[in-house]
Amino acid sequence: MPMSDAIKHECGIALIRLKKPLQYYVDKYGTAFYGLNKLHLLMEKQHNRGQDGAGVANIKLDMAPGERYISRYRSIDPKPIQDIFDHINKRFYEIGEENPELLKDVAYLKKHAGFTGELFLGHLRYGTFGRNSIENCHPFLRQNNWITRNLVVAGNFNLTNVDELFEVLLEIGQHPKEKSDTVTVLEKIGHFLDVANDELVHKYQTLGYNSHDIYQKVAENIDIPQILKQSSEVWDGGYAMAGLFGHGDAFVLRDPNGIRPAFYFEDEEVCVVASERPVIQTAFNLKYDEIKELTPGHALIIKKNGTVSEVEINAPKEAKKCSFERIYFSRGNDYDIYEERKNLGRFVVPNVLKTIDHDLDNSVFSFIPNTAEGSFYGMIKGLEDYLNEQKYEQILALDGKPSPEQLKEILTRRARIEKIAIKDAKARTFITQDDARDDMVAQVYDITYGSVVRGKDNLVVIDDSIVRGTTLKQSILRILDRLDPKRIVVVSSAPQIRYPDCYGIDMAKMGDFIAFDAAITLLKESGRQQIIDDCYKKSKEQEKLPKEQIVNYVKEIYAPFTPEEISAQIAKMLTPENIKAEVNIVYQTVEDLHRACPGNTGDWYFTGDYPTPGGNKVVNKAFINYIEGKNERAY
Repeated sequence: MPMSDAIKHECGIALIRLKKPLQYYVDKYGTAFYGLNKLHLLMEKQHNRGQDGAGVANIKLDMAPGERYISRYRSIDPKPIQDIFDHINKRFYEIGEENPELLKDVAYLKKHAGFTGELFLGHLRYGTFGRNSIENCHPFLRQNNWITRNLVVAGNFNLTNVDELFEVLLEIGQHPKEKSDTVTVLEKIGHFLDVANDELVHKYQTLGYNSHDIYQKVAENIDIPQILKQSSEVWDGGYAMAGLFGHGDAFVLRDPNGIRPAFYFEDEEVCVVASERPVIQTAFNLKYDEIKELTPGHALIIKKNGTVSEVEINAPKEAKKCSFERIYFSRGNDYDIYEERKNLGRFVVPNVLKTIDHDLDNSVFSFIPNTAEGSFYGMIKGLEDYLNEQKYEQILALDGKPSPEQLKEILTRRARIEKIAIKDAKARTFITQDDARDDMVAQVYDITYGSVVRGKDNLVVIDDSIVRGTTLKQSILRILDRLDPKRIVVVSSAPQIRYPDCYGIDMAKMGDFIAFDAAITLLKESGRQQIIDDCYKKSKEQEKLPKEQIVNYVKEIYAPFTPEEISAQIAKMLTPENIKAEVNIVYQTVEDLHRACPGNTGDWYFTGDYPTPGGNKVVNKAFINYIEGKNERAY
């Protein structure tokens, strides 16, 4: 997590369809649990995407009536993935103790054990809001005695217009059990699934088919793309939605702006989908270019017969892939992400040098936390490039033949790199009163004494992002001040987070952003309260308008100030009392963010330029809530 604050975000999905009969995997890989084991690996490799809970669902193909064909298990255990697979494997251990040969008997396993089917869906949950209970964990299940009406849904998504969608469900006669985007999505897809079933049943009854043949014809001909088009045409938000149908069809649907990520691989044995490319690479030992990115607005349709196709569901819009995926969320072992994070560090170097007065000889560079390591490497590369230019000019400036001592002095100059802070793995959360907790939290990191020349050196540390700044103020800066540097420079590889997210990241309240607090403070201190009042008035006037007509007036709060002025105010607000060092904060620029991550241009949390109308509605509501003192989410 960033050293300043933890950001909850971005659930993860993993889908596997085994395209061969299970006996094929027993013969080739020596196990009937090939799919289950691969799902376990995909989920473990994405545990960074969800630690509040997890769930797994499995569908067995071609089961006889009366035999169980859907299995699901969810967990909110502190180690949910381990808990899930311990639970699933317990049955297999029991079978193995009775008769080990049965563990390779495909027919026996499908009939007598759960999670032995051909179609798997896994989910990792990071709750953006709501209670952390089993009921909040995906996959969600909509059950029916008709096999083609059974629906399993899980996803990485957040919709901004749940109220509108809920009203639509009421208009068509449904009575949803709660108002949430997950239940709304499940019931919306479920409604059109029912409609499609009814139409096909009527069609084949009219043609004179018997009941058994009608079921087969419905399963073969149900139009999944049409169901998804009808269900999602008015969704406003970011989503990578996965679904399984009881008869064996499956899909993964991505939002038209590509806000949420989805990647897939297919060969003659499997079709696999995950939220991150390197996860599939690792689990199946694949090359980078063997994995495809699901096109925004499209669905990957996996039919029961094994055919796989990408189908346009909603017309793709301007690409606005989430840039936070590249800055922080996704695993850094993706080749492109690794290079992009290094560029984020490299591009911030000019502003860092300016802040330390280009005094590299008396500056120490480090990073907290480990997720910032990639951008740290890039920052060091940028410093090396700067130093090489300096060395070149210094050598050229030497009169006559330079002495070996002069050359050695020039050529041995390096950026000073140290591992400043090491998290104490044995540290525990302390139960104390508020005034004592800060001091206890400050002991969570051990620092490397002697790495900084007291009273002389600048200490520069890079982080992924700074959201609220609470932890930075309460502990990190105090920890770093123990080394007695002249100046502490905290570098954020992300720009200033100014606006709420509404597409899956837990950043929903204006008061949570130190950049917003800084701008409000600057307005008040400079006698410009009227700007705040006018912004509130205009926001309130448009509160009841359709989301398509709402304007993001919160931009006016930041308009009078340069990013540097806001950064300076942030540094002032985050500097704890009684520390000796001067504190500076350096942020990435939005322009350099786009230069570093050209494929992920979604930047609404930095710029306020939302990719969907619902975003403007959310920021409008978030600002009204802030002014009116309502500590609640805006969606």
